[in-house]
Order: sequence, then C-alpha cells, then structure tokens
Amino acid sequence: MNHASLPCLTLGVCDYPEHVEATQWQIHAQQQKALGLAFVRIGEFSWQKIEPQSGKFDWQWLDDAIDIYQQAGLKVVLGTPTATPPAWLVESYPEILAVDENNQVKKFGSRRHYDHASPIYRKECQRIVTAMATRYGKHPSVAGWQTDNELGHEGTAQSYSATSVIGFQQWLENKYSSLDALNASWGTVFWSQTYSSWSQISSPNLTAVRQANPSQVLDFKRYCSDMIIDFQQLQIDIIRALSPERFITHNFVIFASEFDLYKASKNLDFVAWDSYPIGMLEYFATWESEEIKTRYARTGHPDLVSLNHDIYRGLKGGTDFWVMEQQCGHANWAQYNPLPADGAVKLWTAQAWAHGAQSVIYFRWRASHMAQEIMHSGLRQQDGRADRGHKEVSELSTQMYPLVPIKAKIAILHDYESMWIYDQQPHNLKLSYWAQFYQFYSIVRRLGLDVDIIHPLDLTKNTYSLVIAPALTLVSDEVAKVLKATAKTTKMMFGPRTAFRTESGLVPKDGQFSAIAEMVGIKLANFDSLRPTLTQEIVPFDKVDENQYQAKLWCESYELITAKALYHYSEGPMSGKAAVTELDKVMVVGALSQQLISTLVKQCCVELEITTEELAEGVRLSHRGDHCLVQNFNQHTVEFVGHSIPAVSSIIK
Repeated sequence: MNHASLPCLTLGVCDYPEHVEATQWQIHAQQQKALGLAFVRIGEFSWQKIEPQSGKFDWQWLDDAIDIYQQAGLKVVLGTPTATPPAWLVESYPEILAVDENNQVKKFGSRRHYDHASPIYRKECQRIVTAMATRYGKHPSVAGWQTDNELGHEGTAQSYSATSVIGFQQWLENKYSSLDALNASWGTVFWSQTYSSWSQISSPNLTAVRQANPSQVLDFKRYCSDMIIDFQQLQIDIIRALSPERFITHNFVIFASEFDLYKASKNLDFVAWDSYPIGMLEYFATWESEEIKTRYARTGHPDLVSLNHDIYRGLKGGTDFWVMEQQCGHANWAQYNPLPADGAVKLWTAQAWAHGAQSVIYFRWRASHMAQEIMHSGLRQQDGRADRGHKEVSELSTQMYPLVPIKAKIAILHDYESMWIYDQQPHNLKLSYWAQFYQFYSIVRRLGLDVDIIHPLDLTKNTYSLVIAPALTLVSDEVAKVLKATAKTTKMMFGPRTAFRTESGLVPKDGQFSAIAEMVGIKLANFDSLRPTLTQEIVPFDKVDENQYQAKLWCESYELITAKALYHYSEGPMSGKAAVTELDKVMVVGALSQQLISTLVKQCCVELEITTEELAEGVRLSHRGDHCLVQNFNQHTVEFVGHSIPAVSSIIK
C-alpha cells in the first residue's frame, strides 16, 4: 500500500543525557536519527541538574543537549521537572512533603515526594516552569511539553498532610455551604458521625476500627483529584503564555484511577500514556488466573493493552494519543519481569497505532547504570550495545501505519467517580470496578469489534449503534438526562450495580435505578455475592436459547415493572427471578457470566447488523480507517481468513 500522501506513525525515545558523559550525546543523537526516530523526550527528572541551588541555574548542559538533538534532526519533548523536587528545596520547605495514609511523612530519596495542595510547592513549581518555558518555549527544536511525570502514580494522588486537611475542609465548605447539607449527603447520622464544625472534619485515614464513611472517601478523592488538576493547570497556563505554538501533553499510567482523567485532560492538546504490557499483567489482580498470566507472560494480554489504549484515545473524545513510554525490553517494577518474546516490540507498536496512537516513544535509549532503574532495559544496554528491542525498532516501517480515523460503532461508558465508589465497597474479594469493566470489554474485543471508551456525557458528541455501560454505579442527574436521551435512539446494555449510588455516594431512597427508572422498567430484588466456588445457573425465559449459563462472583435479580425478562435464575435463593431484562432498546444484565454476556452482545450485533468474528485465543482485530490489523499474541503461527500469521506478530489486511 502507498501511504506517501498521508501522515504516518512517528517514533521516538526517552533519553537522559544527564546520566551519561557529554561526549556520548552526539553519538547517541546520530544513532537515534539513524534508527528512524523523530522525537526525544528529556528533562522530566532534571530539576537538581538545572537548578543546583535555589535561584542559581545551570542551563549550559541542557542548551548543549538540545542543540545536539537539533543538529541531528530530532525534535525534543521537554518535561517539566516537578515530579522530583531537589534535596535543597525539601530541606528549605519540609512541609511540601506528602503524608501517607498512616500519617508517615514521605521522605526525600525517590520521586513524586510532594503534596499537590501545598501552596509553597506550587509557587516553586511555577518558578521552575516559568524559567524553563522562558528559555526554551520558542526553541526551534522543542516540539512540545510534558507536564510533570505520571501524575498520581505509585499512590501519590492523595496526601493526608495538615495542608491537605485544611484544604479539604475549605473545599467541602465551598461545595456544601452548610454542615446540615454535608451531614445529609454523607449520611453522618449513621454511627453518630454528625459534624457540628468544619474543623472537625479530617481526611478519611486512620478512622478507628472499621472503614471510613464511603461518601467522605468519595469527596476526599474528588478533592485530591481537583488538587492534581489545579496543580497541572498552573503549569499549562505558564507554558501556553510562553510557548504558545508548542503542544502540551501528560503521560498517564496503566489504569490510572486516582483522579478524574477526563477533567485532567481537558486543557491538554492530546494525552499520552506509558505502556508496559508485561508488567501490566499484575493489574489482573485477583480476577484472572495464573495460567492466563503465564500464557501472556512474554507478550502481555492483548485486551489489557488495548483497553488502556482505548481509554486514553477516549479522554478527549477520540483524538489520537501518544505512547510516551513504550516497553522495549524487560521492565524492573513488576513482581515478575520476563524478557519480551521476539517480535513483541513490533507487535506492541502496531497495536498502539491500530488503537489510535500518533507517536510511540520507547523507554529508554540506554539502560541506566545507576540507582533505582538499574534492572530496567533500554533500546541499548548499559555499555551502549544495541539490545533486542533496538533490532525490532530498526525493522519497523512507519509508512505502513497512516494516521487515519477510527470509526467504532460501539461505545463503552467509563466514569472515575463510579470506580471510586464501587471500589469502596466491592462486597466481593475478587471484584473491582476494573474487573467488571474488563469482562464486558474483553468480550467485545474477542468478537473482533472496535470500541470507543468514553464518559457518559460524551454521548452527546457522537452517534453509536450500541452503548455498553459495564459498571456505571454512580449516576448523577446530569448523566441520567443524557442516558435517557440516548436510549430513545440507541441500543443500550447496562451491567450490575448500575445507578446504585447517588452523586453523594448514598443509595437512592427509591432504590437502585431510580435515576433512570423509566428507562429500565425494573427494581432490584436482591444481589448475591458469590464465593469463588459458588456458581449460579441462568436459563432463558422463553426457551429460544436452549443454553444454560453459569454466573460467578456477582448476581442481581430484578422485579419487573414494565420490562420483560430475557433470562432468569433456575436455582438458589433467587430462583425464578429475572437475571437479564429488556425494555424497548435498554437491556440490563445482572449476572457476571462471560458466556451469557457474550451471547447477549452477539444478539445485539445481529439485531444491529454489526459483523462479528469469533476470534481464536490470543488473536485480535483492530480497524483504523479501511485498514484491519490482525494481531497474533500467541507464540505459535495461526491461520486467519487465508493468512498465515507468525507467532507474536501482526499483518495489515
């Protein structure tokens, strides 16, 4: 195929010139250009190197490095260094340090050791970002900026410091205006938690014997999320003013969950994320078997990787994203860190493109010979020799990957507040928001279907044939209004716990579904949290489907008001009660059964004339424009519609 007239995928690398001798910089830049790279990300951890003492800057090394990249024909993505406040700053202002949930101060010696709410730290960040943007904001080699690094990662989204507690009290007073309103919203009459002064309210950690009030936890997460968003916005405003023609992005992490990424992405030009497919297997947590983790130990699970790609493509309404850090060898941070299979780096790059990536940046150029990341690989080894990933990148032809639109017919709804309240009280050791969300998503992907993952409010921006809401636990009045409007014209499928919580985290006084009662036509009868050894049999109501299904972990039964039952439970405490219901275009699925959900999705697709494909284990399809990428994550050759696809590889057809 000739894509010469279209922009195509670009490649780059994360580099740390401050980690090696300056005599190596020009060599590295020339090698990077020869490899076909276009971008180099630098600077995100270099505050101490830039400013060795307060107010005394050393720009020469960074000037020289950027000039060398420019001479080699490379563009620079410059990171603001606010993820690593230097020792002299911490010594001067120890109050900027974050406090963990056990009220222990997070000491200097690693990274992300700061409180987003600290006014002192914000002032210092404004100062360093202003200095950097003033110096490099219009440099011809600087293509754009990355704010901070992996905001909220590694448990750093929340700080329980005195500063954050005071800020939380002020945030609550602004939100609720009166203590009566707060007490009602949190249900503080329970366990005599009622507040008579704003100063009595603390952060929800170390709350005596049992768990904290879930509504308080929800609001504290909202507060901390707002602090992160405000913290980033301070940097965005400075860069916009001093570097108006350069892009601004941020590198989010795998399954970033601690703050609202839709709000955090709003004022970025595009989003980026850091992809480590093998380490990502640990995010299966309790819901997937060791057998599956072993099967994909050297490739990563295709649906975990694609799920993150689709999340980040959807944060700004389906815009192209960047992979700012792409694993290119063994990582160092997971419980287990196998070498990737031959071909994995090329496969991950193609997969990223197929899900909407505009650029893939490999981590890192040269493996570190020092400090915490000694065990992490790069495109080149510590002594400079090309590593296995380098060879695979050298074999890539980016002209094969044109930047054309993705046109999905299916949307899956995602909401961070639903996640926060679901995970506060999962009611089952093996369940979480992501576990439930993943089950629906993976079923769709196994049928060869592309999806957009979007916030419910974004349903007003696009039209879809099928909308699936796997775990939309918290439904506000605003979201309910959008859902009702969508249901008039669009087939919809809701999963368990839908609309079980109000905006303040309480159960509606009229029970589950009250916010969307006329849409679903049912009431909750009961829910059943199953031990791993328990299953619940489900059968079709009208016998059209002769199969029997088994639900695991979670079941809900429903009383019919205006809806009809499609499936019901055939045994146990909920025998005879509806498990799946339908009213007009709206279906509610109360049972977590992979086989049943798959059957229902296929039935919807037949009705909507959406073509599905029963894919073999480890094989996935992704469509970008008129191009279909067939991906084989197996370590053996597979046959697919007349094509022989080698192990751990992909083809475009």
